[in-house]
Amino acid sequence: MAQDTTVPKLNFEYWLDKAVEWGQATTLESQKDVCLHLPQLQEFLHQLYETLKDVQGSVAAIQQFPLIGQLLGRLCWNPFVIGYDESQKALMWCLCCLYSSEPQNPVEVKANSWICSLLCHLLSSSEWESNEAETNLFISTLGYTSADYYGHLVKNMIFSLVAELRENPFNGLNIQRSVSASRVNAVSICCVPLITLPDLTPLLETLLLYHGGSPKEILCPEFLEAVNEAFLKKKISLPDSAVCSLWLRHSPSLEKATLHLLDQLVSIQLNSLEEVACVIKDSLLPQAASHPAIFRVVNEIFKNALLETDGASEVMTIIQVFTQLFLEARQNQNEQHKFPLKAYFPCHHQPLVRALLRRPSELPTTSWSQHLKNISDMLKALVEDTNVSSLTDLFETWYLVTCFGEWLDIAAEQLLKATVQPDALLWLLAFYYCPQNENQQRTQAMITETTDTSKEVYSLLLRTAYRFKHHGEGNQRTVKLLNELLQKFTLKV
Repeated sequence: MAQDTTVPKLNFEYWLDKAVEWGQATTLESQKDVCLHLPQLQEFLHQLYETLKDVQGSVAAIQQFPLIGQLLGRLCWNPFVIGYDESQKALMWCLCCLYSSEPQNPVEVKANSWICSLLCHLLSSSEWESNEAETNLFISTLGYTSADYYGHLVKNMIFSLVAELRENPFNGLNIQRSVSASRVNAVSICCVPLITLPDLTPLLETLLLYHGGSPKEILCPEFLEAVNEAFLKKKISLPDSAVCSLWLRHSPSLEKATLHLLDQLVSIQLNSLEEVACVIKDSLLPQAASHPAIFRVVNEIFKNALLETDGASEVMTIIQVFTQLFLEARQNQNEQHKFPLKAYFPCHHQPLVRALLRRPSELPTTSWSQHLKNISDMLKALVEDTNVSSLTDLFETWYLVTCFGEWLDIAAEQLLKATVQPDALLWLLAFYYCPQNENQQRTQAMITETTDTSKEVYSLLLRTAYRFKHHGEGNQRTVKLLNELLQKFTLKV
């Protein structure tokens, strides 16, 4: 059965072939294929409806779309297609567009008769047909309305599936062993068109956290993609553990989530780092990045974004705020579940990593200068070691330093306050702004560099304001002055 779900929006031939292939969905394979294609079929039917609204009568529609009768007829008789309310509604809308209120010829009269029979079939299929009277009597005896009864029925089915997939808390037996991989895969396929149904959330969570004993992924990729898409569009809400499991199981979803966050932050106007932090935190990526595998993927995407934008200050700020939020999330983790630092930064000089990871708020302000000097000395030794240093190593080291913007901002502040310019701080900032310059040239370049000064100062002020507010640093007068400066720069930059 073909699994390619990427098709042109109004490709009648494709969907007619699918409808013929599915028949009345009597086999398990055809039922699975219908479930996988339902979201795109629904999109196709909506597009078709928008087109048919402007077509006058069935004859004109047939002239424009010769295959429309065969296609709609076959879809209306497929129980798996019309079993989904949205698909059934879309089919009804399309049929109503074809109906001629005043038929002008025998073709339109015959078409109207055919349309009426299909509409009757669709309307009757939403009930239990021959047993409708008995069913309604049974439901009313239980004290339910039809809507309540079917709602409870769906909830009970979901509860049963969740119980089947989870460990049994009553007898200590692990039910997971009795559930086959094909069974779990089939359940995930059936969930694809129903992802946004609120009652389905417990089952989505259970499936995402379920692994079983198979070495291969048992959830279908379309399910994982659909869950990720719905989560990114805020159509569903999932616990952190389920989202983390989704991104660990399916790297394309993690990559899409990271790129979605970057696009979101770059495309909207954010006036403060608090807003940037709020958007990043809401994405759940900093929390999920507590797992090294997720952190390394996100970090690599950020690194490439920085290269592609030629070190844009906006991207740099996003990376620095993300790093701060990641560190906070890691700090709040249970010690037993923490991964070692080397798992996140396996190829970097570990003493330098530990020094950069130390938060400014963890040290007294009187120790900041010495801590920055230690960072600068370690960095200088690494960069100027010709035996191990290459352009790739240089960039990786520079990127590591860039991620920890708090210490760079403090270095700039310390440099401005100092009566005598400390060489270590000057070298550290020179390396940050001009990493490719050689030793003495780097310091000279730092002193003479004047391009894009306003933007750099504005970025520094913005990050400092965020740090003051986030960590409670700075007195009231300083904060007021900082806000005034930011307002002035906002008008200029």
